[in-house]
Amino acid sequence: MEATARPAATIMLLRDGPSGIEVFMVVRHHAIAFAAGALVFPGGRLEDSDHDLAVRNCPNPDGLDPEALAFRVAAIRETFEECGVLLARPLGTDRLIDAATLARLEDQHRAALNAGSIDFDAVLGSEGLQPAPDLLVHFAHWITPTNQPKRYDTHFFLAEAPAEHLAVHDGGEAVDSLWITPAQALADTEAGRFKLVFATAKNLEKLGRAGTVAEAMAAARAATVVTVQPRGTKLEGTRRLMRIPAEADYGGSEFIVDFMPGS
Repeated sequence: MEATARPAATIMLLRDGPSGIEVFMVVRHHAIAFAAGALVFPGGRLEDSDHDLAVRNCPNPDGLDPEALAFRVAAIRETFEECGVLLARPLGTDRLIDAATLARLEDQHRAALNAGSIDFDAVLGSEGLQPAPDLLVHFAHWITPTNQPKRYDTHFFLAEAPAEHLAVHDGGEAVDSLWITPAQALADTEAGRFKLVFATAKNLEKLGRAGTVAEAMAAARAATVVTVQPRGTKLEGTRRLMRIPAEADYGGSEFIVDFMPGS
């Protein structure tokens, strides 16, 4: 029986580094069922509370439909849960939450939020904050192949990391974290230092076309996101021929890769 693809959101948190654009990535715990031990972008499943927050207490300057807005709320929540960066503003202002307020929220609520004992809306309400979905740019949409036991329907977003917010992994689902250029992440994977699922690798390649955060964000705004659901054909050993839509703009429609469950 085909597994249902669960809605999910992933954020590619960006900054400009000395060698070009850098993205924040975490190493997943080896006991996690999906992509164990892999280098990934922060993210996770869309929760019912994300829909509630999107409808009740979330600015919507871009006029998004509730479902699209809920994915952005989930991405913002997961970014706070997994790396301590909070893309939110005090009510009635156009500035992001400051470092002191963020530190207080982390101390008081991040562990409880990760444990599911408090809703994200309550965390924001404790400081009079609202999410800032306008800071996210839709970058990609991938659906796990139908033959996988764990499947996700994942929207990827770009966001520039606030300078005052220190990104760090949560120590639970993620056991390590780093800022890295896309080229370095791909090279380190090739050398055996990291593992990457297929979707992550292809999105790193696409992100690496930009030299700066501004270039990456502008390119994503101008592009049309095409849904990708890879189809794989088994080759010799662990290799697979993966087929994706050419119009998704990943530099081709067929790629030979070493298979990794969940890719």
